[in-house]
Amino acid sequence: MKKSSFEQNGGTYRMVGDYRIPNITLPDEASKPLGVWGLKHKDYLMKHKRVQFNIMLMTGTLWTHLAEIDEQASDMFSRLVEQMKVNEGVTEQLKADNQMEWVARMNNIEARVREIVDFVIIYE
Repeated sequence: MKKSSFEQNGGTYRMVGDYRIPNITLPDEASKPLGVWGLKHKDYLMKHKRVQFNIMLMTGTLWTHLAEIDEQASDMFSRLVEQMKVNEGVTEQLKADNQMEWVARMNNIEARVREIVDFVIIYE
């Protein structure tokens, strides 16, 4: 029997009933647990950049990429929140004096920073 191009390139098959199924596996990739930013970027790639998602999945670079995005976004989020707190005068003294005002201002800052991180890193 003539070998297929898959077999000529080192591929093998297994028999399942009467069918020959190629033995194909994805490359091993270190899988770190992803945070909210990595999962958001994964969802974005799956919905809007399907070809790029599939290429990274098949080459074994997807989880590494998502972990890097997650780390970058987390760092940027923390840094921007701290900068905005300083710029807008949201201090521990305000927290002690008027907790509701402090919570409202912190929620506002975090919402704005989430939008910035989404625009700059997640949905690029």
